[in-house]
Amino acid sequence: MDINERRALLETAPNPDETLDYISGLEGSILVFPKSGPTALAIRYVPDRRIVNPSAFGEYLVGLSSLQWQTLEELATTVLGDLSNQLVARWVRVRVTAPNKAYPGVGAHEVVVEDHQPGWNNPSLLSREETL
Repeated sequence: MDINERRALLETAPNPDETLDYISGLEGSILVFPKSGPTALAIRYVPDRRIVNPSAFGEYLVGLSSLQWQTLEELATTVLGDLSNQLVARWVRVRVTAPNKAYPGVGAHEVVVEDHQPGWNNPSLLSREETL
């Protein structure tokens, strides 16, 4: 699957109210480690003009599962790039968490990446995101 095919899976819809700053989120899982459980993948974003269609997000995760990932960092930054391209969100965060015991001797591995539009800032909204 090439980059355009992968990104096409992230279908979007119009934001119902572009005047509001609000956080939208979706969570799911994909198989990254063949001998472990599923890897959790969560996105949170402040929409601008578009929102992610939840059923399309599920199809996108299935598509990601069909690819080989060398690191969680590669997976997280790829998802961030895809979301940034398809949504052009005001702010977006991707969190990828490996299943327990994915790596011998390592208790946990998590990657969090985020991006925002230049000049966009809403610290009060994002401070609430930390508690979600």
